[in-house]
Amino acid sequence: MFGPGVERVYRLGYNLFAVLSLVPVLAQVGLHPGRTIYIVQLPWSVLILAGEVSALLALVIGFLQSQPSDFLGLRQLVSPGGQDRCLTTDGLYRNIRHPLYSASLLIIWLVPRMTVNLVGMNLTLTAYIIIGAIFEERKLRMEFGQEYIDYMTDTPLFVPFLKRTKGNHGASRKHCSFARSIITGNDLRHYSP
Repeated sequence: MFGPGVERVYRLGYNLFAVLSLVPVLAQVGLHPGRTIYIVQLPWSVLILAGEVSALLALVIGFLQSQPSDFLGLRQLVSPGGQDRCLTTDGLYRNIRHPLYSASLLIIWLVPRMTVNLVGMNLTLTAYIIIGAIFEERKLRMEFGQEYIDYMTDTPLFVPFLKRTKGNHGASRKHCSFARSIITGNDLRHYSP
């Protein structure tokens, strides 16, 4: 899209920009939360915090299953061109195409104390995540072609189990198995189920 030089640093640069631009926004909302809209009392606040912890755990698991070196942009620095990438369709990705986005949405909205500024930030982050998913979907369709289109028909975008076909999800496709690679020590670039 931009040329080999830019493609090598694009993902890493994007991640750095995203983190560095988010820090001041989080600091602003933390320092100036605004008027409180609601506070969830015990015992319900414990359930909300349990939901946040579960979402955080899903975020970590999803990250580990998403080929972390690709996600961070480190693989592209060493091996540009994506020739060794494979589509991850197992683990959390078996039930949802974007578990990192879904977990992030749960983390930002499952809070026991909601303020005006927090609602504003959460709405903005929600829009950012949805728009990011749209661009990510387009990129993945271009990169993986029919393989990703088939995966899209079998697997919902954000909400697990929302839609599924009766087909055998992922059985005939090459996919990356993070757990299998850890157990066997195999290089994922040469994995074939």
